[in-house]
Amino acid sequence: MPKILVIEDEAAIRRVLVKILSEENESYTVEEAEDGLKGIETIKSNDYDLVLCDIKMPKMDGVEVLEAARKIKPEIPFIMISGHGDLDTAVNTMRLGAFDYISKPPDLNRLLTTVRNALDKKVLVVENNNLKKKVSKNYEMIGASSEINTIKEMIEKVAPTDARVLVTGSNGTGKELVAHWLHEKSARSDAPFIEVNCAAIPSELIESELFGHVKGAFTSAVKDRAGKFEAANKGTIFLDEIGDMSLSAQAKVLRALQESKISRVGTDKDIKVDVRVIAATNKDLKKEIEQGNFREDLYHRLAVILIQVPSLNDRRDDIPLLIEHFSKKITEEQGMALKTFSDTAIKLLKAYDWTGNIRELRNVVERLIILGGQVVSEDDVKLFASK
Repeated sequence: MPKILVIEDEAAIRRVLVKILSEENESYTVEEAEDGLKGIETIKSNDYDLVLCDIKMPKMDGVEVLEAARKIKPEIPFIMISGHGDLDTAVNTMRLGAFDYISKPPDLNRLLTTVRNALDKKVLVVENNNLKKKVSKNYEMIGASSEINTIKEMIEKVAPTDARVLVTGSNGTGKELVAHWLHEKSARSDAPFIEVNCAAIPSELIESELFGHVKGAFTSAVKDRAGKFEAANKGTIFLDEIGDMSLSAQAKVLRALQESKISRVGTDKDIKVDVRVIAATNKDLKKEIEQGNFREDLYHRLAVILIQVPSLNDRRDDIPLLIEHFSKKITEEQGMALKTFSDTAIKLLKAYDWTGNIRELRNVVERLIILGGQVVSEDDVKLFASK
């Protein structure tokens, strides 16, 4: 049932709007507020699908209400109500995020059409937000151990900022999940998340990959090409395994962080970029600095916030939750009936030496689901887990 709030200081107009909306559709729940201050307080404590708001009001005008509401509940569409002299202001509210405006006295057909369209938009916004939540489950961090809870708390604090983050940990611990969470919980979540595996790109190509190149920059450069930093503009770039990056590429990354500028290979022309950088490594960068393999100035630029992801052997209490999570995910992917693990099987898996961390655990769980019984037993673990 759509819930609508009418904020209007003129009682006669307010009553007319409430009457029109209530008679248009019995499913509409229409509430009212006699001034902007009461209106914004009502919005804070209630969820609305639409707000109709007058522009000229005492205590708090419509523009102020719109700006305040956009900060606390940006998903609510606003239709502004404008008098003849408020037309320029009404148009300006569209730039501030209002859905539309209607003039006084309101034309019945235009009013109802605008209301229906605004409510349709709210439905789409909610569906989109729900879809984003489903997508984010692909990068869910499973666990309730103190180590994982500490990381989750850090992410909640750091994600809304643009602070650079260096994520460290062994292979298979889930460093990329931390990076995805930081992005999805940030104001940049609607912009691109670009991942670059620095260890997988040959050193002679890493600069072109990151910063792009112009035609003729090298033999195979047959046309201009944008790099990953440009692709991530307004969003986040995740530099995975940054400890494997060449020193020359490190110098260019440092400049990008210092000046928010990059230049494509083969040209000195600067390109402005607005990118949040998250980096990850399985190496001890301080040792790499001592050995001359990593720039100390770049390290200090990247490691504004340090997040250490623990090995699975250091968070064994999370193993039952991870087994349950992977079981559901794998059986869905394989089109199989959900399988469970016996207590003795879980106990045995908790005692295993997980040198490959979460990645290894997932592989073992998948093997046991495919080869084991409907209830994976201790014997199944002994037979299949170590192969």
